[in-house]
Amino acid sequence: MTSKHEAYVYIQLPGTLNTVPAALLKVEQLRDGTHVGRFRYGDRYLARADAIELDPFELPLGDTVYEFTKLKGIPGAVRDAGPDAWGRRVIEHKLDRAPADLTEIDYLLNGPQDGAGNLSFGLKAAPPAPVRRYNRTHQLAELIAAAATIEEGKRVPQHLLEQLDPGTSMGGARPKATIEDNNTLWLTKFPAKGDRYNQQRVEYATLELARQCGLQVCVARVETIVNTDVLMLQRFDRQHTEEGKGGYLRHGLVSGLTLLGADDDVTDRSKWSYPLLADQLRRWSDKPDRDCAELFRRMVFNAAVTNDDDHPRNHAALRSGRGWRLSPAYDLVPRPMTAIDKRSLALAVGQYGRTASIYNLLSQCERFGLNKATAKKEIDTIVEGVRGWREHFHRCGVSAEDLEHMASAFLPPCFFYEQPVAEV
Repeated sequence: MTSKHEAYVYIQLPGTLNTVPAALLKVEQLRDGTHVGRFRYGDRYLARADAIELDPFELPLGDTVYEFTKLKGIPGAVRDAGPDAWGRRVIEHKLDRAPADLTEIDYLLNGPQDGAGNLSFGLKAAPPAPVRRYNRTHQLAELIAAAATIEEGKRVPQHLLEQLDPGTSMGGARPKATIEDNNTLWLTKFPAKGDRYNQQRVEYATLELARQCGLQVCVARVETIVNTDVLMLQRFDRQHTEEGKGGYLRHGLVSGLTLLGADDDVTDRSKWSYPLLADQLRRWSDKPDRDCAELFRRMVFNAAVTNDDDHPRNHAALRSGRGWRLSPAYDLVPRPMTAIDKRSLALAVGQYGRTASIYNLLSQCERFGLNKATAKKEIDTIVEGVRGWREHFHRCGVSAEDLEHMASAFLPPCFFYEQPVAEV
């Protein structure tokens, strides 16, 4: 027996507050469990002079029916606008249904009204009106409590549950909500059950450390609400405008997973690779040399601070005008480890796989448009910046206890290996 589900895909057109129907997505689950997604742009959308493609390579404008089997039949550019792992938990809680009872289309249809990028979804050809206003900072205490209640597996009062937006695909599994403050949208991360340290302070300090090392990083700040720190990350896919009654322009956003054409399954990392991502940036970006060099710096920084959560969804491209650029960096969190001889990242670094050592960082630097001498200078600059991490973290409010807990993540001896361990 097969089952079919469908959703209309809407897009907010660049530079406007105008949201229009763009395509229809149908997903069929076959008897063997395979999901086949079929995506087609609408004729009226194709007739628009201002129509833009969702993905210039996988979904170029045209009347073709595109078929997909990866990501359970959902095109990558569409999945990127859906809820993240935390958002899925919120949806399951709101609908009181188990994950096995929900399809990918269900998650899209019940996802955030303001998900990542410029897409939204519905059951009818005409886009629905906005459901509600954005949360404000004065609601943070209630939102923190509601998120904690969901983590504990308990029911949340309906009036609080409605305030918990299911989040965006770029946010990961941590509890969060979107907040509006001073005509700016912020993705606000809360503490998670089982945290061993103040991750909000540590992530903020790491983002600012990366900025000091010369990386392009999202704007961040920490707010303390009833003795609880929350991390607020400015939404770089949104821009406030006074057009009409005021609102937010939405910029297209696709994850590194979509750029790579990769699967989300960690058991298949064949395309999880920084050099491959650099290759794709040369296809996508209207500033490829700049973006490839920036990607190299991020790879080096992640290796220097042992951020091994650098999976493809933690990289993205942002649509600027009619072109694409590498988005600001986000989700930079060191992970303390005891390994001495080897550290690995989530993405392949060079010809020695995922090993986070200088010899591997340099092994394919030409793929990023850098010769060995230039790449070594980039590494030296980042190393010099990271050396002062302890004083910097202290200034950012990280406790002495958390400083000691995180210490093993920064510049481990194996980072400095200039040849494979067996030859050292």
